[in-house]
Amino acid sequence: MESKDIKPQKPQDEEVITNKELNIWEALIPVFALIGMLAYNVFVYGGDALSGSNQFILLMGGAVAAIVGFFNKVPYDTMIEEVAQNVKSTTGAILILLFVGALSGTWLISGIIPSMIYYGLQILNPTIFLAACVIICAIISIATGSSWTTSATVGIALIGIGDALGISLGMTAGAVLSGAYFGDKMSPLSDTTNLAPAMAGTDLFTHIRYMSLTTVPTITVTIIIFIILGFTIDTSGAPDTAGILSSIEESFYITPWLFLVPVLVIFMIIRKTQPLIALLIGTLLGGLFAIIFQPDVVATIGGGDQLNFRSAYVGIMNSMTVDTAIETTNADLNDLFSAGGMYGMLGTIWLIICAMVFGGVMEAIGALSKITEALLKLFHTTFGLFASTVTSCLALNATASDQYLAIVVPGKMFAQAYKDKGLAPENLSRTLEDSGTVTSVLIPWNTCGAYHSKVLGVDTFAFAGYAFFNYLSPFMTLLYAALNIKIRRLAGQKEAKLEDVLS
Repeated sequence: MESKDIKPQKPQDEEVITNKELNIWEALIPVFALIGMLAYNVFVYGGDALSGSNQFILLMGGAVAAIVGFFNKVPYDTMIEEVAQNVKSTTGAILILLFVGALSGTWLISGIIPSMIYYGLQILNPTIFLAACVIICAIISIATGSSWTTSATVGIALIGIGDALGISLGMTAGAVLSGAYFGDKMSPLSDTTNLAPAMAGTDLFTHIRYMSLTTVPTITVTIIIFIILGFTIDTSGAPDTAGILSSIEESFYITPWLFLVPVLVIFMIIRKTQPLIALLIGTLLGGLFAIIFQPDVVATIGGGDQLNFRSAYVGIMNSMTVDTAIETTNADLNDLFSAGGMYGMLGTIWLIICAMVFGGVMEAIGALSKITEALLKLFHTTFGLFASTVTSCLALNATASDQYLAIVVPGKMFAQAYKDKGLAPENLSRTLEDSGTVTSVLIPWNTCGAYHSKVLGVDTFAFAGYAFFNYLSPFMTLLYAALNIKIRRLAGQKEAKLEDVLS
């Protein structure tokens, strides 16, 4: 036999590279880096930060998180796989954004949105308008189970009515979103309303009943605030309503028959038709109604002197895909009667993808779970447990940029802690909704914040201060916890006294 050099073999456990667990400071490095870079970027670019620079900053935040991961021996493939899963999870949201862009275009040229504004201006007055926005959007959102559908349908019209009445776009958007998220929280058709109790370990209707204890007072306070604002709004500089109505009549054929399309879309959503299917049907019907009721508008957009097959095809296709603007005799309406089509949604889609990159890397390196664990260890009282849940939801909405992760991760992390404290699971499910569901829209790079900002055409920072329901909800749940109001115990557990909650 030939002799061979036999090299000593390394023990098997030395060949396997294991991930090193992050400490809390390492987990926070990407968060602090992202906050610092975003703050400076917004300072430099102002309102244009969302046009591309913020998207790159999110990628840079993901790069910082990846560097932390490399130092802790997290494989590159693991991070890329998590990013891919995160981006995949937003596929539905991205498609909805594209269809909403197309729908807004056909609903504009068909006269659906102009008709909503036309009749809305005659029914609503500035004093009651904001409170009416909350109530209308709450009803639609409860019926459809979707704040996104509410914004894309009646929300757009209410923004137009508010602008015509001389009311701040931020105020109107805040009222729209307050009502939309009330319905999104309370509707049994809502995905988050089903997700939260599933994570906490309770049933849907127990969750809804228990959640109403904090949600109804919060929406009541919100409506009262908007009623007070309605009496203080100065609309002396508002455009002439009669002139606006006249310009709409000159530019469009206005008829209540146009409302058949939005009514059908809302009905389909209520009947649990998939949102993408409902939006596609709404888009196509909008195009059909445009040809029937607004042939001159379609021909003009299609580049023809009169309506024929080619001009109809080009007009409808352009309204769905690219920027469309309707010129009227009223300058105030020209900005209002414009839509970006699917092309106008690409910037928001870009933002969502970049946010998912940051969130995916943070999840892959274990930073999100480490931050949540640290919060759990920080608080030892019952009130502290509620506070840590709220803080975790807020942090995940800002870092993971996804509403569902802001419910799922704390739901998994805190479920046992609530049981150990003798608290019924509906306490956790309610807190997840009061802080995770409603605050997502307040973060510009969160999928919800990016979506509603683009659909309503209002910057997130402009409406955040007026989305009273959204930022009062976490405070309401903490107030109930601090005062031991309706804190339900597990069967066989004694009701906690106030001093037990705080100590």
